[in-house]
Amino acid sequence: MAGVGEAQRRQGRPLPPARRGPPGPPPPLSKAAPRFEPVDREKICPLLLRVFTKIGGHHSDADFAVRGKEPKDEVQIYTWKDATLRELTDLVKEVAPEARRRDAVLSFAFVYPDKHGRFVVKEVGRTYSYPNGRRPDCGGKALGELSFQIGDYLDVAIL
Repeated sequence: MAGVGEAQRRQGRPLPPARRGPPGPPPPLSKAAPRFEPVDREKICPLLLRVFTKIGGHHSDADFAVRGKEPKDEVQIYTWKDATLRELTDLVKEVAPEARRRDAVLSFAFVYPDKHGRFVVKEVGRTYSYPNGRRPDCGGKALGELSFQIGDYLDVAIL
């Protein structure tokens, strides 16, 4: 019996654990995204979201390089992490007339510092100014589902 254990140890294979009792719960799926829970907006304090809009495309990384010298076209919105891109589209349409055009597409990007402290602009979704069933968009996605972190900026390109 001792010879079998030695042979397995030499081959580098550990012995399987002894099974006792009923099997436990299945292991969690690592690829599944965590379910995002909605926020109770009556009890949770909103966050300040700095939104930068630009017609024709997103701002570049260099536009955010110097703290305090961010682009001038800023809108500050108090919102929650469960706010959807559709809600934000409607808010942007209130302040940017170009976003109200029937054929306007709004591209949303998070702006955040990378591990070296340089700002990164990463597109996270697109919405249509006036959605319909024939052209689905990302309007139902919440900020929290898209991995938004408090302190990130939101850059909106109006196309």
